[in-house]
Amino acid sequence: MRPLTNICVFAWVFTFMLWNNTQPTMENEFIANYSSSLLTNVPRNIPVHTHVLDLSHNKISGLSISEFIFLTDLQVLNLSHNLITEFDFSVFILNEDLEYLDLSHNNILKVYCQTLAYLRHLDLSFNKFTALPICQEFRNMFHLEYLGLSAMIIRRSDFRYIIQLQLHTVFLTLEDFSLYEPQSLTALNTRNLHIVFAANRNFSFSLLYDGITTSENLKIDNLRYTLSYKDFPSPSLMLLKKIKTTALMLDTVDLQWAIILQIFLLIWYSPVEHLTVRNLTFRGPLGVLNEDEFLPFVSSLKQLISLGGSMKALSLEHVRNKLYYFNQEILYRQFSEMNITSLTIYDAYMPHMLCPNRTSSFQYLNFSHNALTDELFQNCGTLTDLKLLILQRNKFESLSKVSFMTSHMKSLKYLDMSNNLLHHDRADVQCQWAESLTELDLSSNQLMDSVFECLPVNIKKLDLQNNQITSVPKEMAELKSLEELNLASNRLADLPGCSGFTSLEFLNVEMNSILIPSADFFQSCPGIRELQAGHNPFKCSCELQDFIRLERQSGGKLFGWPAAYVCEYPEDLRGTQLKDFHLTELACNTTLLLVTALLLTLLLVAVVAFLCVYLDVPWYARMTWQWTQAKRRAWHDHPEEQETVLQFHAFISYSERDSLWVKNELIPNLEKGEGCVQVCQHERNFIPGKSIVENIINCIEKSYKSIFVLSPNFVQSEWCHYELYFAHHKLFSENSNSLILILLEPIPPYIIPARYHKLKALMAKRTYLEWPKERSKRALFWANLRAAISINLPISFEVNEEQSDVTSTSSISLYVNN
Repeated sequence: MRPLTNICVFAWVFTFMLWNNTQPTMENEFIANYSSSLLTNVPRNIPVHTHVLDLSHNKISGLSISEFIFLTDLQVLNLSHNLITEFDFSVFILNEDLEYLDLSHNNILKVYCQTLAYLRHLDLSFNKFTALPICQEFRNMFHLEYLGLSAMIIRRSDFRYIIQLQLHTVFLTLEDFSLYEPQSLTALNTRNLHIVFAANRNFSFSLLYDGITTSENLKIDNLRYTLSYKDFPSPSLMLLKKIKTTALMLDTVDLQWAIILQIFLLIWYSPVEHLTVRNLTFRGPLGVLNEDEFLPFVSSLKQLISLGGSMKALSLEHVRNKLYYFNQEILYRQFSEMNITSLTIYDAYMPHMLCPNRTSSFQYLNFSHNALTDELFQNCGTLTDLKLLILQRNKFESLSKVSFMTSHMKSLKYLDMSNNLLHHDRADVQCQWAESLTELDLSSNQLMDSVFECLPVNIKKLDLQNNQITSVPKEMAELKSLEELNLASNRLADLPGCSGFTSLEFLNVEMNSILIPSADFFQSCPGIRELQAGHNPFKCSCELQDFIRLERQSGGKLFGWPAAYVCEYPEDLRGTQLKDFHLTELACNTTLLLVTALLLTLLLVAVVAFLCVYLDVPWYARMTWQWTQAKRRAWHDHPEEQETVLQFHAFISYSERDSLWVKNELIPNLEKGEGCVQVCQHERNFIPGKSIVENIINCIEKSYKSIFVLSPNFVQSEWCHYELYFAHHKLFSENSNSLILILLEPIPPYIIPARYHKLKALMAKRTYLEWPKERSKRALFWANLRAAISINLPISFEVNEEQSDVTSTSSISLYVNN
């Protein structure tokens, strides 16, 4: 099996370095992660096809060939942070594909060498070696690119076996360092050299000087020197001719000011082009640097800067000053006069920086995380070559003053003023920006809507994220070149229009207060290629439907759809993605809803009208009204007589055309015999002056039974139907069984009018007496009828004086219906 390329190997390494498992896991058949598993030995059950094996952060103290003999496909092995004290390279003699081996952070004192021909990465740093663990077998590791070492003693002869190797990086840790033979490092052939000194010991200046003559890129950690700066040896002039380093990084530097200046002078004369110093702490010999000690070094620095050098970029990060007295004005002047293209002073509590006295070569300035104010570079006309200026996390307040600061920077393209205290009032003077400025970052300030009155006219990319903007004013100056606008985390209530941004392509309005975005946004902004409007408190209503339809028509222009677009209101829809929110067209179209409601109302009115006509509802309503009025008048005229007392056995309702049968058959047969039957008769019982309806109601209510003589003639009589209605009302109101139906002649169903549904219902549900044609059956008919109306009336009532001459044992009151 051929070895992997260098890119593949480091891809595997990056993969398992991201793991954070707390127990043995098998990601798949090629990757096995046993890190932080409290192992004391290499597991025996590792899959044989494993390519990447992580055994770091355990308690493994020894290795044997039997533990790896079956892992013939192993390519990456991490054994860092264990308790290994001795290491034999022959353990991996059969693992011919092994390319990456990390044994750092162990307790290894001794190694037994064996050539591992395809090894590319070998890390033996942070161990307990006395001398460098470089064996003669290393000379045959032609693929070796990264070599990590550690030792207490370094001699020139230690590197003789790797002189011919073309190493990419050498990592050297010297925590318990005690002896260094000068010029030992110069034997190395590497492009990158990284040296880590002990954090609590003085560093070796010889190693520093040799380091810059060894590799192109040099990084040194933990530069500390507690002795007097007068004991610090100055470099020779011959050293300057041997320096190879072009990029130098010094991390965690804690030195006296004089030593720092001495190192700086050396570097300035050297071919070093990029110098980065991180975590820099400088101090005086006793904490105080007096003027007599300080000025000579400043003078040397000034002379050096005036001469120029190879330096192109200087970066000072996380600077701490422990001098009780320090004239910073002098130092700022030296910084401003540097003949370099890039200067970074980051997190140094720097309150000010001076404008260069002559035209400066600065193209990049980064003064982030300091204490700079609005007075910086005001009326400064010497920064004409400056292209990028980063001033984030300072104390700038006035946006108009910032604009004037840039007005003389003729080449300025990018300005970062984020995380300051910037604001702009309409009363402020008119802003004046550099015409060349195309990118401006004003995020995380205190800007409001008025900021749009103070923007560079040629700006292409504008970041106003995390401010207090509520809307984009329509009367703002047109920014014809603006292509990208970030308004996230503000207070916008709607999507801004593009009337002032005719070239806008990218817009970010995430995390604002937009409830219902405008549906015509893409029409007003035809050039938009991407809109980020997610993470807003969307109100899922009819108005939002248009915006959802807009997404379907936009062709994927909504960034983050659908996950970032979720309903916030109403509460019952909270968490619902907009793509899953739907309302019917009827629910959202007011005109359609009104038309539909009107049509339904008209249909309902038509149905009700038809039913009213079909069921004769007006007639029933009129009868109910008349009955109610009759009862009301009766109560009003004679309230003391409202208790109903039966006066008659029966009230007879019939058609005038059936009167012969009633007078010749019905009445005589009811009155004859021994029983005293009183029948209500209108000629003697109707009260003059009252309406017919009132008299009918009165007679029905004072009669025990109501007899209806049914025939085709009865059906055709309107008054018969009135009487039937009132009698039926008594049936329900008094819960009585007072109706007696006599079928004089058969009534065909088709001749009964539709409105007489009560009559149809009574004939269908109640038993009626049918007048027999055979005389032999009539005796039974009369007996049944008399039995149905038989009752003892409570008292005998007097007849009117006008009718006193017409008396009999049976009095009949008839009402003839025409």
